[in-house]
Amino acid sequence: MNLRDDARALSDDLVRLRRSLHRIPEAGLELPRTQETVLAELDGLPLEVNTGRPGLSSVTAVLRGGRPGPVVLLRGDMDALPVAERTGLDFAADNGRMHACGHDLHTTMLTGAARLLSAHREQLAGDVLFMFQPGEEGFDGARHMLDDGLLDAAGRRPVAAYAVHVLSAGLAGGVFRARGGPAMAASNVLRVTVRGEGGHGSMPHRAKDPVQAACAMVTALQAWITRTFDVFDPVILSVGTFHAGTQQNVIPETAVFEATVRSFSDAAQARVKDGTVEVCRGIAAAYGVGVDAEFVETYPVTVNDHAEVEFAADTIRTALGEERFVPQAQPLQGSEDFSRVLDEVPGAMLFLGAPPAGADPERSANNHSPLAAFDDAVLADGVAVYAELAARRLGAASTPA
Repeated sequence: MNLRDDARALSDDLVRLRRSLHRIPEAGLELPRTQETVLAELDGLPLEVNTGRPGLSSVTAVLRGGRPGPVVLLRGDMDALPVAERTGLDFAADNGRMHACGHDLHTTMLTGAARLLSAHREQLAGDVLFMFQPGEEGFDGARHMLDDGLLDAAGRRPVAAYAVHVLSAGLAGGVFRARGGPAMAASNVLRVTVRGEGGHGSMPHRAKDPVQAACAMVTALQAWITRTFDVFDPVILSVGTFHAGTQQNVIPETAVFEATVRSFSDAAQARVKDGTVEVCRGIAAAYGVGVDAEFVETYPVTVNDHAEVEFAADTIRTALGEERFVPQAQPLQGSEDFSRVLDEVPGAMLFLGAPPAGADPERSANNHSPLAAFDDAVLADGVAVYAELAARRLGAASTPA
């Protein structure tokens, strides 16, 4: 099988599909137009295709290999972000949503891999499970698909799982990277409501000011983190919203803030969960106000299997060249619900550099920016890597020791 050349032969179709998806971004768990587009692209291939329950626009497809063997899972997420695009591209979205994280490329690459592997079905020693996932951007779509029986869709559980995520900045175009162990952070939300007693701004002694207490909580949380956690097992807390009051001379009844909290180990996760709430309660007691503090766990740490990362690195170097894979020194601070799949199946989350052609990767707009742009030139190699990972992993798993 010469999967790289076969993938390049698909280049025009891949660009067409990616740009079609880019024009119709949909956010959340319900992506009807995106799902319809994927189903149309898969139509006619020798796949067992199933869609999610109402309200979940997932697509699961199983390709049965020509020879018996295990199952390998390949994943591509499909959802967009509530971001108004400002790239100026001639295929830019205009509906207030945007594929600012490159999921249109992921969907395209996974669709291409389904086409490529279908053409070589008889040579596959096992089955491939394609996971087209909605709701990665904060809606826990992977968990919903797991609850729907994703891992049993082929009749037996996968022996390995892989996902590729493009980056519009920070990595040279066409270069893959990954690391074994923690690869991305756990993501959590701290929600705090401070309840005081309102009053006249000129007489704060006759009120209980929730704004002052909430501000003290924000600064105390930052100080607590720097004095509690090892810098080599870090925690990041960033307050993203802070709301209070209606007028400059009125002390309000309440102040509300929310923070994202990132961690990279189960031990740090457990400690920050309890500690942040206790800090807020302690500050509230000191200021004589009430507080409701809630720590909500969203996505766990994304942990790559060391052996699967080594296998993926060897696969990429063999298929594309030595220079096309570089080790990833540190975990990324972003988070991923593919972590839920990797909690069940050994595998790897891989990153692929895709900044605009000719751009400096260190100066390009980052993922999630309204200016984020991605190079279509990486699509064919993404397809080839997906297909090579599946074909080689099935062969490796089927080879007697």
